[in-house]
Formats: sequence, structure tokens, C-alpha cells
Amino acid sequence: MVKHKHMDLPIEGMHCASCVLSVNKTFGKIEGVEDVDADLASNKLHITVDTKKISYEEMERLVKNLGFELHTDEMTIRIQGMHCASCTMNVENFLIRLDGIFDVKADLTSQSARIRYDSSKVTLDEIDEVITSLGFELLGVEGQTEIDEEAIYQQDLREKRNRIIVGLFFSVILVILMFSGWDPLMGIVHSFNQSTGLNISSMGLLSLIVSIAPFLYVSLPILKAGINGLMHKNLNMDVMYSMGILVAYISSILGTFAIVLDHSFMFYDSAVMLPSFLMIGRYLEARAKKRTSDSIRELIGLQPTVATAVEVDESGEIISQKEVSIADIVVDDLLLVKPGEKIPVDGDVVGGESYVDESMINGEPIPKVKKDGEEVFAGTINQDGVLYIKAKKIGKETVLSNIIRLVEKAQSSRPPVQKFANTIVSYFIPVILTIAIVVFLIWYLVLGESLLFSLTCLISILVVACPCALGLATPTAVTVGVGRATEYGILIKNGDTLENAGQIDVAAFDKTGTITEGKPEVDDVIAYGISDEDLIMLAASVEQNSNHPIAKAIVNKAKELDIELDQTSGFENVTGKGLRAELNSSEVLAGNLALMEAYGVDVSNDLMSKYRELESSSKTIIFLAQDKSVKGILSLSDKVKANSKRTIDELHKMGVETYMLTGDNEATALTVAKEVGIDNVKAGILPENKLNILKEIQSRNTKKVLFVGD
Repeated sequence: MVKHKHMDLPIEGMHCASCVLSVNKTFGKIEGVEDVDADLASNKLHITVDTKKISYEEMERLVKNLGFELHTDEMTIRIQGMHCASCTMNVENFLIRLDGIFDVKADLTSQSARIRYDSSKVTLDEIDEVITSLGFELLGVEGQTEIDEEAIYQQDLREKRNRIIVGLFFSVILVILMFSGWDPLMGIVHSFNQSTGLNISSMGLLSLIVSIAPFLYVSLPILKAGINGLMHKNLNMDVMYSMGILVAYISSILGTFAIVLDHSFMFYDSAVMLPSFLMIGRYLEARAKKRTSDSIRELIGLQPTVATAVEVDESGEIISQKEVSIADIVVDDLLLVKPGEKIPVDGDVVGGESYVDESMINGEPIPKVKKDGEEVFAGTINQDGVLYIKAKKIGKETVLSNIIRLVEKAQSSRPPVQKFANTIVSYFIPVILTIAIVVFLIWYLVLGESLLFSLTCLISILVVACPCALGLATPTAVTVGVGRATEYGILIKNGDTLENAGQIDVAAFDKTGTITEGKPEVDDVIAYGISDEDLIMLAASVEQNSNHPIAKAIVNKAKELDIELDQTSGFENVTGKGLRAELNSSEVLAGNLALMEAYGVDVSNDLMSKYRELESSSKTIIFLAQDKSVKGILSLSDKVKANSKRTIDELHKMGVETYMLTGDNEATALTVAKEVGIDNVKAGILPENKLNILKEIQSRNTKKVLFVGD
């Protein structure tokens, strides 16, 4: 790694000599800063630092504390070929040497590197040249290049699988040859030896012929990476692997032809088997990384790629509408969103009315009615009506983009143990190489053991003592741990959180999908004048025409009870109120109290009393009326998970204070919190504001906070 790095950092906010003085004075006191000169004329911070003592993040924090901003360019590049901690360290150490690059964070899990740089000083071609020289491939820049990640992943997996199959197949053949004693070349080789005076092993020659093609095929990626490491004066794990494999294979060839070594040096099976097992590890690692990075891809998949732009005349009449790319949308553009489409940008509704599913933003399972003046968010789903929205935030400024950025930073962050492991790896490899050579010399020259035994010790140390546990297992453990948690709906904020989980003072939870199941279910069935089954049949027959989550819950209830549904006609969706349909020549209404009032349906005092009782429990109530007569009500709620209360109780036993941070309404949040025993509740919170609340909690007596949710 470059120890001393000179940077010309663009800085915003300095407007006088006093500002310059405060910057120079502050940085002049920091350990690791060799030279600093803030330039007011060019708005640049000229600084030389010891990169081992001060990081870019620390410099950025210092500048912000002074009231200024570092205004650097940022991009995330996708890289193919990184497979261990040494690979990520190489990418970081060599890219940071480029003039104009200020910070590099390579991530093994996502096969990417986040770079902060000055676009006027360094180009993508220069970055590509460095990546290629390290033996990797630059796939492109996220957000600028179309990258078929699934195809790349499947091709990589196929190549690894094929190498594993070939390697293990020929390893078995070589082992059988070695122990079976079957030697078809014995006669030919014996005659050749007698006529030439050479001493060639017939079994060794047969093993060489059988192994040479599979050895090259299976070992080639490892050998190329090892040679590349040596060319860059970088002793990485591939160098160790390559030395172990080559020593085994070359000594076998020398033993076969009795050059320096005798015929007892036969490691052909080991030389093919070793890279095969290494490839198995990389195959499993690739699958584990894919599962983890899928959580980010799912979030990215929520982003629409196109939208319908609308042009209107001075009177507000629509002149034209056309499909445009999301990248072409600008602030204040008027956009049309049809039923079933995703909202393309953050904006305000300026026309139309519809239910919008915002569960991916605020966690609330029940879609909200959106009408004039109300805010909508990119990635949320328009349910049943037409909306006209005016764009307010686009591209990287949307709430969804901020969520994706938070998740990416969480998965690329490194816990202290991984940072420590990466440091150890850089010293570990040369130390192991030295030990292997010293052990060989001691056994062979000092203790007088045979060359075979001494060489076996050398190979064993090179292959067995590789820093997998430090350099590979640590990031893999973090990757798989975070990925496994994601499968259970738990998104761990970062690696530090994972490591410090056992030392927490506060545990904060999201509600929907974490404490609760995340989908509405039918709770109460209260029928008037008909049976419960008939009430559910009546409701489900109407609701089967809708794709609203409440409708699906009612239809699922009918399926559970094996109730046969009737077909309806004249179906109508009354936005914000409910549904209307005709069933067997009668009018059926299914919806909220506003729907009953709109159609002049009389609701008795007894039913209203029951309605208020259920509403106070934060349940969603659906009235059912047939021909202006109320037939009953259904209540629905998002059920609390079976193990939620036990989890909270266990945390309380450990002395951990609990919080719930949710985008849902306060009444529902308080009801759920009371049921499971959560201490504190913050309701109506958007994802980007949750972080501010967590920081506020942390600031109280420097508490360690664990957040579980999304």
C-alpha cells in the first residue's frame, strides 16, 4: 500500500482567510498528516498523508466538522475475478496509487469497488488498465453500463464446476493407477531405458500423460493469478497455491525421469487434486456471495426503467404522451402512472386518485389512497387508478436510491476483525514462505532427512498453511452470516454490528415483516342474519375481482374454509372506499364506513359500537352490505410472528432496551408494541429518518445499538 499519498481534494464552503487557517490548523494537528495547504483561490485542499494512519473517511469527517464539504466524484465499478482478501487489497492498493484517486473500497461480496476520485485527473481507461494488470476484468460502471450479472455468474459457476469435475475425475484415475499396479507402458519403457541408458519410470510416464491436460486445465486460473502476483511483487495466496502445486508437479516430472530426484517422488494425483479442492472452495464461495448480493439486486429491481411522460397545453389538456427512459426525466416533468405500474420518481400527485402499495418504503402492508397534493415514492406500486405526478426527486435523489445506497455500504463495510485479518494476511504469506523454505533446509541439510521427506514438508506447509482462515474465511463468514440473516428477513446494518451484537445496549426493530408477518389476515367474522360462511362467501366473491392485499386475504380465508365462490358482474372499484358488484341480481358492497355512507346504507348503533371496538385495536374493518342491508363485518390485521414476544423477552433478560421504528401509524404500532412488550415506539418514520433516530439513541451514554429490519 502507498504509505504517503498526495491529494488535491476539492473543498466547498471556504470563503475567507480565516476558513483557510482553520482547515490548516485542524489538519496540522492530526497524526498521519505530513503536509497540508488549503487553497482559497482554487478551492482545493492540498494534503500529503500517511494512509496507514488516517483514512479518507476521517479527513471527510474533519472537513464536515469545520462546516465545509469535500466535493469529490464517486463511482462504483464492477470487477470480475476477485476471490479472496488479497484480491481486494490488491485492487485498493494499486488503484490508490493513481493520481486523482482519493479512496478505494473493494468489496468481495458484490465484486465491486467504490472509488472517490477527481474526474479531471483520472479516467476510466487508466482504472481499467490497473484492474487488467492485476489479472481481473473491469465489467463496467454501475448505473452507466448494462451488465448481465446473472449470465456472468452462471458462466463463472459453470467454468468452476467443469474444472472441479475434470480435476476430481482424473485425480481418481491417477490414484487407481498408483495403487492398482497396472502399468501398460512397462515393457515399452523398459526396452527404451535399456537401449538409451536412461532411467524413466513407466508408471510415472503414464501418470504424466494422463495428468498433464487436466492439470493445466484445472490449475490455469490459479497459476495465472500467482504469476500475476509475482509480476506485481505481491505475495498473495495464489502465489502460495501456485508454488505448492508447481512444486508437487515439477518434482513428479523430475522423479519420473530420475533428474535429481528418484522415482519415489510421484505427486501427480496430489498436483491435480489440490487445485480441484481449491476450486470447490471458490465454487461454494461464489454461490454464497451470490445469495448475499441478491438482497441488493432485489432492491435495484424495484426501480422502474421507463415512464410515461405527458405534455399538456395552457388549459391543462393533454397534448401527447410518450414512453421515456428514467434517465431522461427531469424535475417538474409531468408523468402518467397506470394501474399496476411502479411510480418512476419521487413526486407529488397532481391528478387522479388511486391506492399505492408503499410497503417497500414504510413497511405498511395496506396500500394508501393517494390524491392531489400527496407525496409518492419511486418503486412503490400504483394499484387500481390512474395517477398524474409531478417529478420532485429523480435518479440518485429518490428515497429508494438512498435505501439501496445504505444497503450497499452496509454489505461492503468491514468489521474490526476483518480489518485485522487483512493486515495479518499481508505479513502472513511471506512469513509462511520463509518458514517453508527454512523447514526444508533444516530437515534436509541439518537433520539429514531424505530429499523426499524434506520436499513433502515444504509442499505441506505451502498448501496447508495458506491464510484461508484469515484472508478468506473471515470475509466469507461475514458474507454468509449477513446473507443467511437476509433469508430470514433480517438486514444487518454492517459488519461492525454483526461483531458487536453480543455487546448491545439497545435493540431497535422495524415492525412489518420483522415483528409481524407483513401481510393482513382475517381476524373477526361478525355476521348479521346469515352464517359466518355465507358472509365470507359474499365478501370473497366480490373481492376475488381485486388484487388489493385485503382482497387477497379475504379470498385466502375462503379457500382455507373450502368455500365455493359465486361469479359477480358489474364490478366497480370505488377508490378509497371499497368495491361494488352485482351477485345474483342483487347489489353487494364491500368496503369501509365511507362506502356505506356513500351508498346510503344504514349502520346500526350496535354495529357501530362493534366497529369502534375493533378500530381501537388498530384493525382494518370491512363492511358487507347486500341490497342496502348490512350483512356483517370482517376485521383484518397484520399478525404478530409467533416468536416475536419470546425474542423481546429474551432481550429484556439480557438487559437490552427495545425500540420499534415503523412507517405505520401510531395506533397500530402501539398495539403491536404492547402485545410483544417493546419498551419504546417511534411511528410514521421513513427509512432514511430511521438512521437519525438510531444515532440519537447511540449518543445517549454512547450506547451500542442493534437495528433489525429494513
